[in-house]
Amino acid sequence: MPWVVGIDEAGYGPNLGPLVQASVALQLPDSDTSGWNALARCVRRAHERADARLLIDDSKKVYTKSGFAGLERGVWALVAPDPHSLHEFLFGSGDVPTWGQDLLGEAWFDGSQHLPFEIDPASAFDAGEPFRDAVGGRWFADYRLVPAPRFNAMVDASGSKGTVLARGLIELLESVLGALPDDGAPALFACDKQGGRNFYAPMLQEAFPNGWVVAEREGAEESRYRVEHLSRAVSVTFRPRADGDSAPVAVASMLCKYLREVCMRQFNAFWARHVPGLAPTAGYPVDAKRFYGAIAGAMARLGLTADAVWRKK
Repeated sequence: MPWVVGIDEAGYGPNLGPLVQASVALQLPDSDTSGWNALARCVRRAHERADARLLIDDSKKVYTKSGFAGLERGVWALVAPDPHSLHEFLFGSGDVPTWGQDLLGEAWFDGSQHLPFEIDPASAFDAGEPFRDAVGGRWFADYRLVPAPRFNAMVDASGSKGTVLARGLIELLESVLGALPDDGAPALFACDKQGGRNFYAPMLQEAFPNGWVVAEREGAEESRYRVEHLSRAVSVTFRPRADGDSAPVAVASMLCKYLREVCMRQFNAFWARHVPGLAPTAGYPVDAKRFYGAIAGAMARLGLTADAVWRKK
């Protein structure tokens, strides 16, 4: 049974708040690497009638249908039966990675915040048992959060915000491949299109320096590659709307959206304390200008520059 690794992002378009990228690896049958048929007994999609199964789908559909609680329920079905602080959720008990140090430096970030917000974690974990059983009780996840200062520094260095996505993708590909069991099972990476690009071979070669990347197809509907000379068969496919085509990408999409929403709750709460009556924002361009104008005075009082808050592109 191959490991199918879904990779997605949330927050690439906004001017405020962090970019989040995540990967989720599930072991699925060779006959159904999308996972939807194999998981149908324990997972339902957004267009299906509500029942006891776990709701897993494109995060936008889950959020529209079931709100923040729907996202949280899906994520916590795989996390643990006990509450966590945000710091514990993101970093566990180990060392804080470089991207985490950037996040800890944000004025609005509060690692002591208790999660989950809207659900009972034990109930969510119990409800996720059929899903965990269906994937053999083994799954792997990783993520990267890029707050505004780091985002802007990377854009300044490269001249393109596409570099931010590319760097996160390379790091996730490397980390997931290294985390998978040494069982020889193929690793099939399924990714949402990264900023609309069609050509990924140089990026993949950087992620897999010990392999040889072969492009099998490159186009608007699909870009597909295989990586030769590694200890397991590896393929990487990029498709638009991959979070609807693949259950692992959908789970990654939900994890990204959840972490982004948690951060934006903290972001909005921080600025509301400094600007009473301030309406919250999701950070997208039109409303972001309204919000940014409203907090300009508070930013000056706090000694925060534009680069510390406003993402340039």
